[in-house]
Amino acid sequence: MKRIAILGSTGSIGKSTLSILATYPERFAVASLAAGRNIDTAYEQCLRWRPRVVSLATEELAADLARRLRKEGVTGIEVVWGDEGAVRVATLPEVDFVVSAIVGVAGLEATYAAVQAGKTIGLANKEAMVAAGEILTAAAREKNVALLPIDSEHNAIHQCMRAGTRSEVRQIWLTASGGPFRTLPIEKFDKITVEEALHHPTWVMGRRITIDSATLLNKGLEIIEACRLFDLPPSAIKVTVHPQSTVHSLVEYVDGSLLAQISVTDMRLPILYALSYPERVPSDLRFDMASLADLHFEPPDLRRFPCLRLAYEAAEKGGAHAIALNAADEIAVQAFLERVIPFTGIPATIEQVLETTPETHPATIKEVLALDSQAREMAREALAGREASHRR
Repeated sequence: MKRIAILGSTGSIGKSTLSILATYPERFAVASLAAGRNIDTAYEQCLRWRPRVVSLATEELAADLARRLRKEGVTGIEVVWGDEGAVRVATLPEVDFVVSAIVGVAGLEATYAAVQAGKTIGLANKEAMVAAGEILTAAAREKNVALLPIDSEHNAIHQCMRAGTRSEVRQIWLTASGGPFRTLPIEKFDKITVEEALHHPTWVMGRRITIDSATLLNKGLEIIEACRLFDLPPSAIKVTVHPQSTVHSLVEYVDGSLLAQISVTDMRLPILYALSYPERVPSDLRFDMASLADLHFEPPDLRRFPCLRLAYEAAEKGGAHAIALNAADEIAVQAFLERVIPFTGIPATIEQVLETTPETHPATIKEVLALDSQAREMAREALAGREASHRR
């Protein structure tokens, strides 16, 4: 029986993880949950799963949840809050496996603490690896901790790499759907609306990741994550546009063999793979072979998607540049969603921040978070400057 901690239990990955746990009650049990601000869902999860510890974003929310649980007559659940609460959730002694699914860098400290505590990690938060992958992977090696990717592309790579050794890998191919603007003429990108950008052709995701998929910045973050997870240089990580999203990723070996991972587009499969590793357990997730009748692959257009070029440049430099790429994108995407900047303003803002980012490599999580804050402030200043110039 594996006892699971979920960082981000009320998000889509957290809910999918709980659905897997419900399907395999003989294999998995909930130990602790970090639920953020969604107190209603957290309350329901506490009633259903009775975690040993549950964490909310703030002391006020935690107090409210504790009152609700007392009123319901529920006892034995420790309610905590904030960053310290998330760390408590991730490092509880009885926890065997931590699902890191808090969006952004918010879950970074808890994920790092879990690694230091010797917990196996299921990574569904690519931002943690982008911002602090150098630190996390070094700590994982020191503690002999497995970092198992849940993100579908990296999970696919992990599966394919079980066929050979690291030295036998020539390169990795990350597949990208191409998003909704794969064939849109470049001259129309300035007119892209928020509603159009949020309409992804394949996946149903959160707002930021959907916009990142439209700009291909999401694939850029995955390049950096792949470099760190699989110890490969950026030149060995290739991107191919695959609109059908049937092949989740491929690994090319030195002998010319190309292994692809193909499965349903359902996040429960990579979650189950990570939770069960190194076993494979039976599931009802079936792939329709008829979907293989029509597969297309094409190179990405870096003129149409400059965020991908910026990501490769940040991957080469690493350190502060990888942190700035993610932080500036988050600020720029929010500005686009609020209709402050056009779609093309997203890569323009990121590039402006990267141009003034120092080449430095943080040694601690505290330094990572400080660089993240600096990059966000630089992005806000870039946006303010652009807005001021438009008014003149």
